[in-house]
Amino acid sequence: MKKIFILIVIINLIRTIIGCEICNRGTTIANNSIEKDRLEIIKEKGVITVAGPPRETPFFFKNSETNEINGIDADIVTEIARRLKIKEVEIKEATFANLLEKLNNDDSVDIAVGGIFITPERQKLVSFTRPLYKETEAVIVPRFSKINFMNDLKNSVVGVEKGTIFEDLAKKWKENNAIKEVVVLESTIELFSAISNGEIDAGLADSIIVDYYLIKEKEPLLRLLKDYTPELQGGIGIAVKKNDIFLLDALNKTINDMKADGALYSILVENGLDKNNIIEK
Repeated sequence: MKKIFILIVIINLIRTIIGCEICNRGTTIANNSIEKDRLEIIKEKGVITVAGPPRETPFFFKNSETNEINGIDADIVTEIARRLKIKEVEIKEATFANLLEKLNNDDSVDIAVGGIFITPERQKLVSFTRPLYKETEAVIVPRFSKINFMNDLKNSVVGVEKGTIFEDLAKKWKENNAIKEVVVLESTIELFSAISNGEIDAGLADSIIVDYYLIKEKEPLLRLLKDYTPELQGGIGIAVKKNDIFLLDALNKTINDMKADGALYSILVENGLDKNNIIEK
């Protein structure tokens, strides 16, 4: 009887293990199905929904005259959508600081773009495609400012856009007494305006945005700090929800194809970028 009892216990234990394995496999399949569903739903609807800043020129902005999206990231996303046979790119606006929160909390949003640096901290919140291009930061001051060199910033108030990696850099400068104070603003437009109006002494911003401004304006009110050597350099990517593995794979494959046939390079050059912004591999 004792042997029979032990045998029954062993049989029940085996059944439990097998049952758990089947359950785990079922959960994995279900999860994979959910991940795959987003890509399938996008293709079925023919619409990919993008969280983007309202006016983050030249990365991503809506043209008021045509009501179409323009900019580096906008052109890249549009080409990706075309290659994936997705008919429409829908926009849901969010400030730069809230882009990743919008992506994670709004289930209708598929991806987020807008000159987003890929950083370890952000990778804890979302997944990123392979880098599309790279950039650094730049320091800007009023055109006729007496601030010419980095040492001249010691008694200066420096502005940054909220949520950017430049915010942390500016705060580090303050801790090291390299600047007097940091002012955080909601957008680059507000940042440029604050410098031009004399509300702050200088600004720390994306080099691509600064270059675009200086080229576009015939008589710019701002200029670059003369001897500044950038401390940051990073890749810009498209953000995707952590669980959307199939969508991420599809985006990366398309980006690889665009790199291989030169389409990505053409988009970057057409938007004013040069070899300093190109990621070769």
